[in-house]
Amino acid sequence: MLQDSFYLVVCLNPTIQNTMVFPKLAPGEVNRSAECRVDASGKGVNVARTLVESRRPVVHLTQLGGPTRDWFLAMCQADGLEVSWVESASPIRICTTAIDRSAGTATELVQEGQTVEAGTEGRILARFAELLRGARAVLISGTKAAGFSPSTIPQMARLAAQAGKPLFLDIKGADLLGCLPHRPYAIKPNLEELLQTRAPEKAEALRSSGDEGELRRFVAEACFEYVERHGTRLVVTRGARPTLFWEGGRLQEQPTNPVEALNPIGSGDAFMAGLAMILTEGGSLAEAVAEGNRLGGLNAELLKPGSIGGEGKPS
Repeated sequence: MLQDSFYLVVCLNPTIQNTMVFPKLAPGEVNRSAECRVDASGKGVNVARTLVESRRPVVHLTQLGGPTRDWFLAMCQADGLEVSWVESASPIRICTTAIDRSAGTATELVQEGQTVEAGTEGRILARFAELLRGARAVLISGTKAAGFSPSTIPQMARLAAQAGKPLFLDIKGADLLGCLPHRPYAIKPNLEELLQTRAPEKAEALRSSGDEGELRRFVAEACFEYVERHGTRLVVTRGARPTLFWEGGRLQEQPTNPVEALNPIGSGDAFMAGLAMILTEGGSLAEAVAEGNRLGGLNAELLKPGSIGGEGKPS
Protein backbone atom coordinates (compact mmCIF):
# COMPACT_ATOMS: atom_id res chain seq x y z
CA MET A 1 0.00 0.00 0.00
CA LEU A 2 1.24 3.49 -0.81
CA GLN A 3 2.55 5.28 2.25
CA ASP A 4 1.62 8.83 1.25
CA SER A 5 -1.93 10.06 0.72
CA PHE A 6 -3.23 9.01 -2.65
CA TYR A 7 -6.02 9.60 -5.10
CA LEU A 8 -8.61 6.87 -4.61
CA VAL A 9 -10.24 6.11 -7.97
CA VAL A 10 -13.34 3.90 -7.98
CA CYS A 11 -15.07 2.22 -10.91
CA LEU A 12 -17.45 -0.73 -10.59
CA ASN A 13 -17.36 -1.80 -14.25
CA PRO A 14 -13.83 -2.92 -15.23
CA THR A 15 -13.04 -3.44 -18.90
CA ILE A 16 -10.50 -5.05 -21.17
CA GLN A 17 -10.36 -2.67 -24.14
CA ASN A 18 -9.62 -3.99 -27.62
CA THR A 19 -8.65 -1.10 -29.93
CA MET A 20 -8.44 -1.78 -33.67
CA VAL A 21 -7.51 0.63 -36.48
CA PHE A 22 -8.76 0.16 -40.03
CA PRO A 23 -7.79 2.12 -43.16
CA LYS A 24 -11.51 2.11 -44.02
CA LEU A 25 -14.37 0.26 -42.38
CA ALA A 26 -16.71 -1.50 -44.78
CA PRO A 27 -20.02 -2.50 -43.13
CA GLY A 28 -21.06 -6.06 -43.92
CA GLU A 29 -17.58 -7.01 -45.11
CA VAL A 30 -14.54 -8.69 -43.56
CA ASN A 31 -12.38 -5.92 -42.08
CA ARG A 32 -8.79 -6.72 -41.13
CA SER A 33 -6.68 -4.64 -38.80
CA ALA A 34 -2.88 -4.69 -38.71
CA GLU A 35 -2.79 -1.96 -36.06
CA CYS A 36 -4.39 -2.93 -32.76
CA ARG A 37 -3.79 -3.06 -29.02
CA VAL A 38 -5.37 -4.45 -25.84
CA ASP A 39 -5.39 -2.57 -22.53
CA ALA A 40 -6.86 -2.73 -19.07
CA SER A 41 -9.52 -0.05 -19.17
CA GLY A 42 -12.89 1.15 -17.96
CA LYS A 43 -13.40 4.73 -16.87
CA GLY A 44 -11.70 4.22 -13.51
CA VAL A 45 -8.57 2.67 -14.99
CA ASN A 46 -8.39 5.46 -17.56
CA VAL A 47 -8.60 8.11 -14.83
CA ALA A 48 -6.05 6.29 -12.67
CA ARG A 49 -3.61 5.78 -15.55
CA THR A 50 -3.76 9.49 -16.43
CA LEU A 51 -2.99 10.38 -12.82
CA VAL A 52 -0.09 7.92 -12.72
CA GLU A 53 1.31 9.38 -15.94
CA SER A 54 1.00 12.79 -14.24
CA ARG A 55 3.17 11.38 -11.43
CA ARG A 56 0.46 11.26 -8.79
CA PRO A 57 0.03 8.37 -6.31
CA VAL A 58 -3.14 6.42 -7.04
CA VAL A 59 -5.07 3.38 -5.85
CA HIS A 60 -7.80 2.05 -8.11
CA LEU A 61 -10.65 0.14 -6.45
CA THR A 62 -12.80 -2.28 -8.43
CA GLN A 63 -14.20 -5.81 -8.51
CA LEU A 64 -12.69 -8.61 -10.60
CA GLY A 65 -13.40 -12.21 -11.50
CA GLY A 66 -13.24 -14.80 -14.23
CA PRO A 67 -10.42 -16.25 -16.33
CA THR A 68 -8.99 -12.90 -17.52
CA ARG A 69 -8.51 -11.43 -14.05
CA ASP A 70 -4.78 -12.13 -13.87
CA TRP A 71 -4.31 -10.73 -17.40
CA PHE A 72 -6.15 -7.55 -16.40
CA LEU A 73 -3.99 -7.17 -13.28
CA ALA A 74 -0.80 -7.81 -15.26
CA MET A 75 -1.71 -5.03 -17.70
CA CYS A 76 -2.41 -2.69 -14.79
CA GLN A 77 0.91 -3.56 -13.18
CA ALA A 78 2.73 -2.87 -16.45
CA ASP A 79 1.17 0.61 -16.42
CA GLY A 80 2.23 1.25 -12.84
CA LEU A 81 -1.32 1.06 -11.50
CA GLU A 82 -1.95 -0.15 -7.96
CA VAL A 83 -5.27 -2.01 -7.98
CA SER A 84 -7.21 -2.91 -4.86
CA TRP A 85 -9.88 -5.43 -5.83
CA VAL A 86 -12.48 -7.73 -4.39
CA GLU A 87 -13.73 -11.01 -5.82
CA SER A 88 -16.91 -10.74 -7.92
CA ALA A 89 -16.95 -14.14 -9.69
CA SER A 90 -18.02 -12.22 -12.82
CA PRO A 91 -15.86 -12.24 -15.96
CA ILE A 92 -14.38 -8.90 -16.97
CA ARG A 93 -16.22 -7.44 -19.94
CA ILE A 94 -14.43 -6.87 -23.24
CA CYS A 95 -15.21 -3.72 -25.24
CA THR A 96 -13.93 -2.84 -28.70
CA THR A 97 -13.05 0.45 -30.34
CA ALA A 98 -13.05 0.39 -34.15
CA ILE A 99 -11.18 3.36 -35.63
CA ASP A 100 -11.83 4.25 -39.27
CA ARG A 101 -8.88 6.35 -40.46
CA SER A 102 -10.55 7.39 -43.73
CA ALA A 103 -13.60 8.79 -41.95
CA GLY A 104 -11.78 9.96 -38.82
CA THR A 105 -14.26 8.14 -36.58
CA ALA A 106 -14.04 5.87 -33.55
CA THR A 107 -16.93 3.45 -33.04
CA GLU A 108 -17.32 1.98 -29.57
CA LEU A 109 -18.81 -1.51 -29.15
CA VAL A 110 -19.73 -1.88 -25.48
CA GLN A 111 -20.35 -5.14 -23.65
CA GLU A 112 -22.41 -4.64 -20.52
CA GLY A 113 -20.81 -5.82 -17.30
CA GLN A 114 -21.92 -9.22 -16.06
CA THR A 115 -23.74 -9.63 -12.76
CA VAL A 116 -21.49 -9.73 -9.71
CA GLU A 117 -22.05 -12.45 -7.14
CA ALA A 118 -23.92 -11.85 -3.88
CA GLY A 119 -21.65 -10.31 -1.29
CA THR A 120 -19.57 -8.27 -3.75
CA GLU A 121 -21.21 -5.01 -2.71
CA GLY A 122 -20.43 -5.56 0.96
CA ARG A 123 -16.81 -6.40 0.17
CA ILE A 124 -16.43 -3.30 -2.02
CA LEU A 125 -17.90 -0.99 0.62
CA ALA A 126 -15.69 -2.47 3.33
CA ARG A 127 -12.58 -2.07 1.18
CA PHE A 128 -13.63 1.48 0.25
CA ALA A 129 -13.97 2.43 3.93
CA GLU A 130 -10.53 0.96 4.61
CA LEU A 131 -8.83 2.80 1.74
CA LEU A 132 -10.63 6.06 2.51
CA ARG A 133 -8.43 6.62 5.55
CA GLY A 134 -5.37 7.18 3.36
CA ALA A 135 -7.05 8.96 0.48
CA ARG A 136 -6.33 12.56 -0.39
CA ALA A 137 -9.39 12.72 -2.67
CA VAL A 138 -11.96 10.29 -4.06
CA LEU A 139 -12.90 9.99 -7.73
CA ILE A 140 -15.84 7.81 -8.78
CA SER A 141 -16.40 7.22 -12.49
CA GLY A 142 -18.72 5.31 -14.76
CA THR A 143 -21.61 2.94 -14.45
CA LYS A 144 -21.76 -0.05 -12.12
CA ALA A 145 -22.15 -3.68 -13.14
CA ALA A 146 -25.40 -5.53 -12.53
CA GLY A 147 -25.74 -6.94 -9.03
CA PHE A 148 -24.90 -3.75 -7.15
CA SER A 149 -27.81 -2.05 -5.40
CA PRO A 150 -28.86 1.53 -6.25
CA SER A 151 -27.43 2.67 -2.91
CA THR A 152 -23.84 1.51 -3.53
CA ILE A 153 -22.37 4.71 -4.95
CA PRO A 154 -24.42 7.07 -2.73
CA GLN A 155 -23.11 5.10 0.27
CA MET A 156 -19.57 5.76 -0.92
CA ALA A 157 -20.43 9.46 -1.26
CA ARG A 158 -21.77 9.47 2.30
CA LEU A 159 -18.64 7.80 3.66
CA ALA A 160 -16.38 10.23 1.79
CA ALA A 161 -18.35 13.20 3.16
CA GLN A 162 -18.14 11.85 6.71
CA ALA A 163 -14.39 11.41 6.32
CA GLY A 164 -14.01 14.95 4.97
CA LYS A 165 -12.54 13.79 1.66
CA PRO A 166 -13.17 15.86 -1.50
CA LEU A 167 -15.34 13.80 -3.85
CA PHE A 168 -15.25 14.07 -7.64
CA LEU A 169 -17.94 12.37 -9.71
CA ASP A 170 -18.17 11.38 -13.37
CA ILE A 171 -21.45 9.48 -13.13
CA LYS A 172 -25.03 10.03 -14.24
CA GLY A 173 -28.68 9.28 -13.56
CA ALA A 174 -29.84 7.89 -10.24
CA ASP A 175 -26.28 7.34 -9.03
CA LEU A 176 -25.50 11.05 -9.44
CA LEU A 177 -28.79 12.23 -7.95
CA GLY A 178 -28.30 9.95 -4.94
CA CYS A 179 -24.87 11.48 -4.27
CA LEU A 180 -25.91 15.16 -4.38
CA PRO A 181 -27.13 15.33 -0.75
CA HIS A 182 -23.56 14.48 0.30
CA ARG A 183 -22.24 17.63 -1.39
CA PRO A 184 -19.57 16.30 -3.76
CA TYR A 185 -16.75 18.72 -4.46
CA ALA A 186 -17.19 18.63 -8.23
CA ILE A 187 -19.26 16.81 -10.85
CA LYS A 188 -18.14 16.27 -14.45
CA PRO A 189 -20.81 14.83 -16.74
CA ASN A 190 -20.76 15.35 -20.46
CA LEU A 191 -23.71 17.22 -21.95
CA GLU A 192 -25.58 14.06 -22.94
CA GLU A 193 -25.22 12.61 -19.43
CA LEU A 194 -26.48 15.85 -17.88
CA LEU A 195 -29.48 15.83 -20.21
CA GLN A 196 -30.29 12.22 -19.31
CA THR A 197 -29.93 12.97 -15.60
CA ARG A 198 -31.63 16.30 -15.24
CA ALA A 199 -34.23 16.46 -18.04
CA PRO A 200 -34.70 13.09 -19.76
CA GLU A 201 -38.12 14.17 -21.02
CA LYS A 202 -36.56 17.19 -22.77
CA ALA A 203 -33.32 15.55 -23.84
CA GLU A 204 -34.32 14.68 -27.40
CA ALA A 205 -35.81 18.09 -28.11
CA LEU A 206 -32.78 19.92 -26.73
CA ARG A 207 -30.39 17.59 -28.49
CA SER A 208 -32.05 17.86 -31.89
CA SER A 209 -32.68 21.61 -31.75
CA GLY A 210 -29.00 22.46 -31.86
CA ASP A 211 -29.89 25.78 -30.25
CA GLU A 212 -26.68 26.84 -28.50
CA GLY A 213 -28.45 29.51 -26.46
CA GLU A 214 -31.06 27.07 -25.21
CA LEU A 215 -28.43 24.49 -24.31
CA ARG A 216 -26.41 27.09 -22.44
CA ARG A 217 -29.48 28.18 -20.48
CA PHE A 218 -30.11 24.55 -19.56
CA VAL A 219 -26.52 24.13 -18.33
CA ALA A 220 -26.57 27.47 -16.49
CA GLU A 221 -29.74 26.50 -14.62
CA ALA A 222 -28.20 23.16 -13.64
CA CYS A 223 -24.97 24.84 -12.52
CA PHE A 224 -26.82 27.41 -10.42
CA GLU A 225 -28.99 24.76 -8.76
CA TYR A 226 -26.06 22.46 -7.98
CA VAL A 227 -24.01 25.32 -6.53
CA GLU A 228 -26.83 26.84 -4.49
CA ARG A 229 -28.58 23.70 -3.30
CA HIS A 230 -25.76 21.17 -3.08
CA GLY A 231 -22.58 23.27 -2.80
CA THR A 232 -20.93 21.45 -5.66
CA ARG A 233 -19.15 22.58 -8.82
CA LEU A 234 -20.60 21.43 -12.14
CA VAL A 235 -18.37 21.12 -15.20
CA VAL A 236 -19.96 19.99 -18.47
CA THR A 237 -17.78 18.64 -21.27
CA ARG A 238 -19.02 18.65 -24.87
CA GLY A 239 -16.43 16.84 -26.95
CA ALA A 240 -14.60 19.32 -29.17
CA ARG A 241 -16.96 22.17 -28.24
CA PRO A 242 -16.11 24.55 -25.34
CA THR A 243 -16.43 23.15 -21.83
CA LEU A 244 -19.04 24.93 -19.69
CA PHE A 245 -18.78 25.64 -15.96
CA TRP A 246 -20.07 28.08 -13.36
CA GLU A 247 -17.71 30.54 -11.73
CA GLY A 248 -18.03 34.11 -10.51
CA GLY A 249 -21.81 33.94 -10.51
CA ARG A 250 -22.15 33.21 -14.21
CA LEU A 251 -21.68 30.54 -16.86
CA GLN A 252 -18.11 30.40 -18.16
CA GLU A 253 -16.57 28.50 -21.03
CA GLN A 254 -13.14 27.10 -21.78
CA PRO A 255 -12.31 26.23 -25.41
CA THR A 256 -10.86 22.79 -26.01
CA ASN A 257 -7.42 22.43 -27.52
CA PRO A 258 -7.44 21.71 -31.26
CA VAL A 259 -5.73 18.36 -31.83
CA GLU A 260 -5.42 15.78 -34.56
CA ALA A 261 -7.53 13.14 -32.83
CA LEU A 262 -6.76 9.47 -33.31
CA ASN A 263 -8.76 7.85 -30.50
CA PRO A 264 -11.06 10.00 -28.32
CA ILE A 265 -11.95 7.09 -26.01
CA GLY A 266 -10.78 8.01 -22.52
CA SER A 267 -10.50 11.75 -23.17
CA GLY A 268 -13.32 12.49 -20.72
CA ASP A 269 -11.51 10.35 -18.16
CA ALA A 270 -8.25 12.21 -18.73
CA PHE A 271 -10.23 15.44 -18.27
CA MET A 272 -11.60 14.10 -14.98
CA ALA A 273 -8.08 13.36 -13.76
CA GLY A 274 -6.86 16.85 -14.58
CA LEU A 275 -9.89 18.53 -13.02
CA ALA A 276 -9.59 16.64 -9.73
CA MET A 277 -5.82 16.96 -9.59
CA ILE A 278 -5.75 20.75 -9.94
CA LEU A 279 -8.70 21.40 -7.61
CA THR A 280 -7.36 19.05 -4.94
CA GLU A 281 -3.96 20.70 -5.11
CA GLY A 282 -5.29 24.24 -4.66
CA GLY A 283 -5.92 25.51 -8.18
CA SER A 284 -8.96 27.46 -9.34
CA LEU A 285 -11.85 25.92 -11.22
CA ALA A 286 -10.81 27.73 -14.42
CA GLU A 287 -7.28 26.34 -14.06
CA ALA A 288 -8.67 22.85 -13.42
CA VAL A 289 -10.90 22.99 -16.51
CA ALA A 290 -7.96 24.17 -18.62
CA GLU A 291 -5.84 21.26 -17.38
CA GLY A 292 -8.68 18.84 -18.00
CA ASN A 293 -8.98 20.08 -21.56
CA ARG A 294 -5.23 19.79 -22.05
CA LEU A 295 -5.07 16.20 -20.82
CA GLY A 296 -8.19 15.23 -22.76
CA GLY A 297 -6.54 16.54 -25.92
CA LEU A 298 -3.33 14.62 -25.25
CA ASN A 299 -5.34 11.44 -24.80
CA ALA A 300 -7.21 11.93 -28.08
CA GLU A 301 -3.92 12.07 -30.00
CA LEU A 302 -2.93 8.57 -28.81
CA LEU A 303 -4.21 5.12 -29.65
CA LYS A 304 -4.06 3.93 -26.04
CA PRO A 305 -7.23 4.91 -24.13
CA GLY A 306 -6.81 6.83 -20.89
CA SER A 307 -3.20 7.80 -21.58
CA ILE A 308 -1.39 11.10 -22.04
CA GLY A 309 1.89 9.62 -23.18
CA GLY A 310 3.73 9.98 -19.89
CA GLU A 311 6.13 7.37 -18.64
CA GLY A 312 6.40 8.71 -15.12
CA LYS A 313 5.34 6.80 -12.03
CA PRO A 314 4.76 8.34 -8.61
CA SER A 315 8.05 9.04 -6.89
